[in-house]
Amino acid sequence: MRGLQQVQTGPACAGCGVQLQSDSPELPGFLPAAAMGREPVICQRCFRIRHYNEAASVAVDQDEFLKLLGTIGSTDSLVVHIVDLYDFEGSLISGLQRFVGNNPVLLVVNKLDLLPKAINVNRIRNWVQKQAKAEGLRTVDIVLCSAKRNIGFEHVIEALERHRGDRDVYVVGATNVGKSTLINRLIRDYSDMERELTTSRYPGTTLDAVHIPLDDGKAIIDTPGIVYETRLTEVVPRSFLGTLLPDKPIKPLVYQLNSGQSLFMGSLVRFDFVEGDRGSFTFYISNALNVHRTKIERAESLYEDHRGGLLGGPTLEELENIPAWTRHSLRIKRGMKQDVFISGLGWIQVNAASGALIDVYAPKGVKVMLRDSLI
Repeated sequence: MRGLQQVQTGPACAGCGVQLQSDSPELPGFLPAAAMGREPVICQRCFRIRHYNEAASVAVDQDEFLKLLGTIGSTDSLVVHIVDLYDFEGSLISGLQRFVGNNPVLLVVNKLDLLPKAINVNRIRNWVQKQAKAEGLRTVDIVLCSAKRNIGFEHVIEALERHRGDRDVYVVGATNVGKSTLINRLIRDYSDMERELTTSRYPGTTLDAVHIPLDDGKAIIDTPGIVYETRLTEVVPRSFLGTLLPDKPIKPLVYQLNSGQSLFMGSLVRFDFVEGDRGSFTFYISNALNVHRTKIERAESLYEDHRGGLLGGPTLEELENIPAWTRHSLRIKRGMKQDVFISGLGWIQVNAASGALIDVYAPKGVKVMLRDSLI
């Protein structure tokens, strides 16, 4: 992969930015030679995503992604870091400040539309600011929006105009945070360029840096997404992403639980209320997921007998390719209102006045943690 300033020297896919080639169908950027003259020219993979919602698996070296990010520190640019509010800790780029040096960082928090409508946006913004600071990220501004639903996008444009000055804009983010959707909005609102990037619900759609020229001679540079394997979205089969990822506002599921009760979220994650007085547990997860309640003493046998069936997907065959569960024991202190965050799945708000001991069983490697309550 070449340096950022050299990406556009050869033919590149107008959808994902990868260099086009017609020799190897199994490699990124494949396009039949007969289609090379079309405008706009997009690779076969982008064509299938756009027209058939079909994603081909393409392996891209993550070390190259990190090298590409590392070049930003030597530029004079505004860095726009896009994160997914629904998967905040799972999509924040760890150590981003190290990559970008002294360049200002505008934090754009996407997918605001997935939260219930009766939320206090200012409280959410304050929560984001606190979490970002705890991660060592220094931001010049924080903007909440939904690129898909056109919510708050005017604030993104205003922030760009306020902080960009006479600089290029580098857009960075993990895979599947809605980065390309937001870039497409920028193209329509902030650039005279007519093409659109390829967007889909599949992680890793943008495969190389894409330069989008601005009217003043500068550019917006869309960088490839970083793949974090600590997210459940990277573990499940792609056919199940439509169930796992909500595409409309979440309707929270509220359970009044006694200790000794267990809930399954599909056949992917098990949540045990091990110890504590009766309390309220609010699940902020995709409403397409099947949730099944049982007693802890029956949970193991229930899983063995009904995973991939009664408990919901993925299928038994697909589960064979998902890492075995790891148990995470989490203790919520008395009087604390906290979230049990499961990256790529969502979170469970625990309202247990006397405290609680929770066990979460999730595929090995998936990030599970306690955090201050978002809502």
